[in-house]
Amino acid sequence: MSENDKNLLEVRDLTIHYFVDKTVVKAVNGISFALAQGESLGLVGETGAGKTTTALGIMRLVPNPPGRIVGGSILYKGEDLCKKSEEEMRKIRGHEISMIFQDPMTALNPVLTVGDQIAEVIGLHRKIARKEALRKAMEMMEMVGIEGGRCHEYPHQFSGGMQQRIVIAIALACNPSLLLADEPTTALDVTIQEQVLHLIETLKKRFGTSLVLITHDLGVVAEVCDRVGIVYAGNIVEYGTLEHIYNHTSHPYTQGLFGSIPNFDKKVRRLKPIAGLMPDPANLPDGCVFAARCPEARESCRHGVIPNVEIAPGHFVRCLNFAGRGE
Repeated sequence: MSENDKNLLEVRDLTIHYFVDKTVVKAVNGISFALAQGESLGLVGETGAGKTTTALGIMRLVPNPPGRIVGGSILYKGEDLCKKSEEEMRKIRGHEISMIFQDPMTALNPVLTVGDQIAEVIGLHRKIARKEALRKAMEMMEMVGIEGGRCHEYPHQFSGGMQQRIVIAIALACNPSLLLADEPTTALDVTIQEQVLHLIETLKKRFGTSLVLITHDLGVVAEVCDRVGIVYAGNIVEYGTLEHIYNHTSHPYTQGLFGSIPNFDKKVRRLKPIAGLMPDPANLPDGCVFAARCPEARESCRHGVIPNVEIAPGHFVRCLNFAGRGE
């Protein structure tokens, strides 16, 4: 899915498995995508689809054991992160690539002040005195809409929305080139969600940061992202621009996702949920992993490798219905 050699991030056939006793959990199975400088990509899918594991793989934070990157490459500025030593990755994390975790209440250390937590990242990567790092931490707090004077307070003294702003301040403290946001609004109420999304979008534009947004909310993606990857059972089944995914929806799974969203322009008696459940990643079926739930599945869908077809420039669909129709 690479469009040129100037991509900031290029993930190629990334495969991550978890080895538990005698079971192999195939969490990520050949995911590929590319991201240019300043661009935003949304990874959308159900819980357990492999979105968070993909982000942890990019950060090289997959817990080992039991997890392991067993295949593929993660090219960041042309260098494969999979070949970096742990010492080299520590210099990249928080400085070049940062991550906003899903739950701010568990992402923050309860026994350190928020100012110390932001200053720790700054001091680690910029090698400056603690006093100067704390001053910069206060500037970051102001930037995310919290009074810098509250830098001596602890996480429990802030609301959920403010805790998430602190996490964002930590992630952006060293002006990273790439930001991974793992469902940053899940634990927040609707009004605070909007504020946090607006903050991420504003700071992304201000710093020219590239963004990978992990979510199950198609509405959030439409608001923030340039490109979309629909993730199902550890793979991207449809990938393209917002125009491709929202106005030229092609994969049966993507169509099912949109069909299960309330539409206030149409009067319907019932929503159309996708029948069945996502397959067990420890026992994935042969052929198309969506075949058991797909209304258009045929016998040939249940065997062999399903091709990833480019049905329009930059619009990819992993489905036999489009085989032979590529551009």
